[in-house]
Amino acid sequence: MALVDVKTEITGNIWKIVAAPGSRLEEDEQILIMESMKMEIPVSAPESGVVVEILVAEGDTVTEGTVVARIEA
Repeated sequence: MALVDVKTEITGNIWKIVAAPGSRLEEDEQILIMESMKMEIPVSAPESGVVVEILVAEGDTVTEGTVVARIEA
């Protein structure tokens, strides 16, 4: 098992956290939704695994490349 960092691809705000620590996710399943320029952008699991931790809160502002979650794959 390896820890996988989930990073943002854009700058924006964390609008909604969809998955909680302990959740089992399949590859491409949503972890959270960001808002940028009035658009909703999903952040998805890069591979199947269990969410170990969520490193942001709803309302946080993040930049491109910010680690927002960790998955044990």
